[in-house]
Amino acid sequence: FGSRVFVVRAPSDTSFGFAAMQCTNMAAAIFALSLLALGDLVSARSEVTPVQKVIQLMEGMLAKGKEEKHGEQVQFAAFKQFCDDTSVEKKRAIDQANEKIDMLKADIEKYTATAARLTKEIAEHDEDISVWTGDQKAATTVREIEKADYDALHQDYSESVD
Repeated sequence: FGSRVFVVRAPSDTSFGFAAMQCTNMAAAIFALSLLALGDLVSARSEVTPVQKVIQLMEGMLAKGKEEKHGEQVQFAAFKQFCDDTSVEKKRAIDQANEKIDMLKADIEKYTATAARLTKEIAEHDEDISVWTGDQKAATTVREIEKADYDALHQDYSESVD
């Protein structure tokens, strides 16, 4: 603690006498001591010791750390909520996409079976068409031969009648 020294001087006039001087010196000393004690109390209150300063700094650091921790917890909670929401949304989208994939696979199988059936039917129809075309050509050939026979027979009969 800092100490203060006050100097009290007695009056230079010696007319007061020895008793007055002792009284004045005593009053001055008491006054000086009270001022000194008061100064020490004031300075004790206003001055901060190094230990107190370290404690104040540590308390400030503690408060700042708690504030930063709270801020990080709030930020983490927001990020966690975002991640949870996104995760649920993505899982739902994946489930919907898997259902659609299953439906499309079923459609593909159905259309593949239909295409195979229709291909078989087309092959049968192509075979029927080629048989019918052959039958038509054979019938046309037979008719042409029959017409030629008829024309020859008709001419022979026409010449016989004439």
